[in-house]
Amino acid sequence: MTTLFIGVDGGGTSTRCVVATEAGRIAGRGNGAGANILSAADPGGSLRAALGQALEGLVPGQVAGGVFALAGAESARERAESLVTGAWRACGLPGRPEIVPDPLAAFAGATEEPSGTVLIAGTGAVAARVADRRLARRIDGHGWLLGDDGSGVWIGRRAVRAVLAALDGRTGPTSLLCAVAAAVVAQEAAAASDSGEVTAAGRQAAAADSEKAVMTTQRVVRAVHEGLAQAGPAWLGRLAPAVEAAAGGGDAAALEILGEAADRLVATTRSLGPGHGPLVLAGSLLTQPTLLAAKVRGAFGDDVIAARDNAAGAAALALRTAAPDAATAHRTLIA
Repeated sequence: MTTLFIGVDGGGTSTRCVVATEAGRIAGRGNGAGANILSAADPGGSLRAALGQALEGLVPGQVAGGVFALAGAESARERAESLVTGAWRACGLPGRPEIVPDPLAAFAGATEEPSGTVLIAGTGAVAARVADRRLARRIDGHGWLLGDDGSGVWIGRRAVRAVLAALDGRTGPTSLLCAVAAAVVAQEAAAASDSGEVTAAGRQAAAADSEKAVMTTQRVVRAVHEGLAQAGPAWLGRLAPAVEAAAGGGDAAALEILGEAADRLVATTRSLGPGHGPLVLAGSLLTQPTLLAAKVRGAFGDDVIAARDNAAGAAALALRTAAPDAATAHRTLIA
C-alpha cells in the first residue's frame, strides 16, 4: 500500500496543496483561495477546497501525515489549529497534521539543505533564519497593518497613497492613476452587482471604461475601504503588478515605490545577521521576472536560490517527520 503525505501552503492570496508518495512523487494537487489566518476572508473554506481537490481519486486512509504552512498562524495559533483540524477531519483524514511557519515550507521547497535563510515577498513579507529545518528567527511578517514592508500589499497601499497625493495636487501626475482608477471602477461595479444593480457584463463594461472615469479622492478612499471589507488586504496587493508595469514605463512614483520596497526587503533580511547556508527568495514578487526581484537579487549577488513549490516543501517536511532519512524523496519532490 502506498503511503501518502500532505503539504499545504496557505498565503494571503491563494492556497496550494500537494499529496506526495513516500518516494517523493506527486500524487495529487489542489488549489483554493487565500488562507492567511489573519487576513483571508474564509481560510477554513480555502483549506477544505485545496485538500479536497488534491485528494480526488486517492484513499484518505493511506495518508500518514501532513504539514500546513500558513501565513499568520503564529499570531493566531488557536484559530489556525481549529481551522486545520476542521479541514483535515472534513476530508476524512486520519491522525493529526502539524502546523509550521510558512518560511519553513518555502525554504524546504527550494533546497534540501537543513539550514539557511529565506526571504518571502508576496501578499505579505517576512525574512527568516532556518536551522535544522526549524525556525530559528524571523523578522517582520507582522501583517499588512503593522509591517510586511516591501510586500504586495505594502506596494499597493503606497500606490493608492501616490494617487491620492497626485489628486490632491501635493505631487505631480502619475500613470498609476489609470491602474487605481480601473480598480476603483471595478470595485464600484462589484458593489453594485452585489446589491443587484448591475450584471457581470455591466461590470466588464464599467471596468473597460475606467480610463474615462473622473477620479476624486473620495471615490478612491471609498472603493479601497469597500475592497478591503470584501477581499481583505489582498485587494491592495492586486495593484502590485500595475506598479511594476508603471515602473517599467518610467513612472517616477512607481520607480520610487519599488526602490523603497527593495530597500526594505533587503534591510529586513540583513537584520537577521550573518548565517550559514543558502538564501532562498520566495513569493510571487521575488520568483517572477520583476523589477523588484532584480533589485533584491542585485543587493545579494548571484548566490541565491529561487523558491520552487512551497506546498511541495511542506509535503517534504511531513515526509521527513515520518522518515528522517528521506533525503532522496525530498530531492525528487522539489525537483
